[in-house]
Amino acid sequence: MKRATIVDRRAARACLAAASLVLSGCASFSPDGGFGPVQQAAKERLGKELAWARSDPAREALQQRVAELLAKPLSADDAVQVALLNNRGLQAAFFELGISDADRVQAGRLANPGFSFGRLRRGAEVELERGLHLNLARLLAMPMVNPMERRRFEQTQRQTVAQVLDVASETRKAYFMAVGADETVRYMRQVQDAAEAGAELGRRMAAVGNWNKLNQAREQSFYADAALNLARAVQAQTSAREKLTQLLGAWGEQTAFTLPERLPDLPQNPQDLPDVEQVAMQQRLDVQAARWGAEQTAKNLGLTRTTRFVNVLELGLVNSRSNEAPTQRGYEIGFELPLFDWGGARVAKAEAIYMQAVERAAQTAIEARSEVREAYLGYRNRYDIARHYRDEIVPLKKRISDENLLRYNGMLIGVFELLADARSQIASVNGAIEALRDFWVAQADLDMALIGKPRMAAATGPALAAEAGGPAH
Repeated sequence: MKRATIVDRRAARACLAAASLVLSGCASFSPDGGFGPVQQAAKERLGKELAWARSDPAREALQQRVAELLAKPLSADDAVQVALLNNRGLQAAFFELGISDADRVQAGRLANPGFSFGRLRRGAEVELERGLHLNLARLLAMPMVNPMERRRFEQTQRQTVAQVLDVASETRKAYFMAVGADETVRYMRQVQDAAEAGAELGRRMAAVGNWNKLNQAREQSFYADAALNLARAVQAQTSAREKLTQLLGAWGEQTAFTLPERLPDLPQNPQDLPDVEQVAMQQRLDVQAARWGAEQTAKNLGLTRTTRFVNVLELGLVNSRSNEAPTQRGYEIGFELPLFDWGGARVAKAEAIYMQAVERAAQTAIEARSEVREAYLGYRNRYDIARHYRDEIVPLKKRISDENLLRYNGMLIGVFELLADARSQIASVNGAIEALRDFWVAQADLDMALIGKPRMAAATGPALAAEAGGPAH
């Protein structure tokens, strides 16, 4: 009998050691902390490099690369690349991968066994008890818990990819807003200079009696409006540049980056996407995440049903020794008796959570279809407006200006009539700048709508142009 007890004890210890080694060996950290799929997604979807600065040398290398990009006038692609490398909020999001990876590894490792020691004394008799306990319920649930944590880790990777794409999209939009604001400021400075010249000429002519006070007041009023519009344009320029600076993660000397003088030209033809909804359903990260979330919830429901009766289950080895009796060895199993709680409430809750996930996935798909339709129609509308300015309004205003210049050279009209014609072009030129800017912003919204949830900008109009006023003569 004693030999059988020793054999049982050795067998139990061998089983515990083998289970511990196997389960611990299966749980290991990812070589790159799960950053590889995120990096690959940025390369495939954006064509940009992505780096995670987890050490001082890596951070210094990123700063050197950023400095190289900021040393020349930024293009839209360069701005996106700087943001992907230098945005500290994005770097913070990458560390969420490390946290999720650690949770995944922790779920794949067996809980530490517990050891208990007891000393009982009854007169001259002293009894010693030693116990080794293992959470058997967790051991049985590990084959189901491990896939859950892996799916959660994959979900974190998808969320990180979505953040990367969102930063890229917002940076591209902020870039076009900043370039458009710079171009507007330069044009408004020219308008102010022309208005100042007209106001000064009117003042001098009124001083010698060749200009009445009404006309002089009109010229002075136009100059005042031009100065006010320039101040507003400068404020908009400051806000747009600071927004871009934040997304680039720039500070100190990095904020002195330069932008091109004008927006890119309008493409010859817009994109034609007849199956835009189908493409979005295949590529949208939020739709994929909602679908995978529902699947994960379904697997969690299966786990709840499996463990509804096993709330507490522990396996332990017991060693009881007394100075007046032979040593006692054995094992004990403890579990919770389902007398009052049969787990039905937990199962019902899990089923409700699963159906909630299904409905949310369906709603996500509906919203994605609507967003991509809105983004595509907005893109085509912005293209048509910008093309109309480029092909119709601006050339027509230029022809009128050329004709008036010929009449001025022929002394058929005066200088103030020529200035009045120039003022009438302010709205069209400003409108053309803003229409081109809005098109590129809509392009960024469409690109984001096809792969993730966009934050589409509201339609903007030529606000400054409207306040510039029409002919003042």
